[in-house]
Amino acid sequence: MEQQGSAKIAATYLRFAEEEARGRSPLYEQFASGVAGDRESIDFLLTLPAAKRQPNLLFAALRHRFGTARDWSGLRRTLLANRDAVREIMLGHSTQTNEPARCATLLPVLARLPQPLALIEVGASAGLCLLPDFYAYDYGGGQLRHALPAAEPPVFGCAASGATPLPTALPRIAWRAGLDLNPLDAGDPAEAAWLETLVWPEQTERLMNLRAALKIAAVARPRVVKGSLLGDGLERLCREAPAGATLVIFHTAVLAYVAGQAERDGFGRRAGSLCRYWISNESPRVFPGIPVRSGDAPGRFLMAVNGSAVAWTDPHGAAIEWL
Repeated sequence: MEQQGSAKIAATYLRFAEEEARGRSPLYEQFASGVAGDRESIDFLLTLPAAKRQPNLLFAALRHRFGTARDWSGLRRTLLANRDAVREIMLGHSTQTNEPARCATLLPVLARLPQPLALIEVGASAGLCLLPDFYAYDYGGGQLRHALPAAEPPVFGCAASGATPLPTALPRIAWRAGLDLNPLDAGDPAEAAWLETLVWPEQTERLMNLRAALKIAAVARPRVVKGSLLGDGLERLCREAPAGATLVIFHTAVLAYVAGQAERDGFGRRAGSLCRYWISNESPRVFPGIPVRSGDAPGRFLMAVNGSAVAWTDPHGAAIEWL
């Protein structure tokens, strides 16, 4: 059984290196490849619950406490010399990567829906993706932003394919709320610092945009309630949404943390039954039943509306390819 667990961890880290980190973070690619081939590192991960073994969580925990290692050998030395401290951080934190740039890939869908919108985000963390109308966007032909921004917004650059229906105006949002197992407060310095640590080390522009979004969220304070996506909290939020707005349930990079396919599929059916539009932006492995004509796209997310694929997207919002 332990041998099977070791093989699964090694495969997870190798896949992270080859499909997620490659071309985006050379350092994380090196770290993940190193862990995949290192018995002692894998033995350490085996002491953690399965849900706490993710590459992002391990690397963020090390950086949060000890700073960013220069190479794999430095990371390995730090990990093996500080197992208890790293374990404590990993058990007490989650990979709540609240990436506001994903709004750039959601916007082409949101802007086309009947306005105004009532948004519910599942796995909302600090609620940064609940504020798409507060940010600025650049799809290569000039910026799209609110005429009277309350604060200087982050500008999210997004490479869009020619078929992508680019928005000409920001969506009008009448109501918004989020659901999360552990809601974070954008105005809390410690919680904001953890979100910053989850940004990959070379991605300085992404970090600057996150900090700008955190400042906006600290003032706007989007409502995020504590609850599981598998519980009844989603239904309660849906009942609160105003009747005159188009109800949209969305999530990005969340359902991968629900281990069972039956539970994922059940959530999808339930979300689709509760709202007019259900937007899923996840790894294609999360909902393998969604048909895609153009085949697989390693390292990218598949965005679907009401269970129908509409686009391949970059996991951090940097690109969208309309299907």
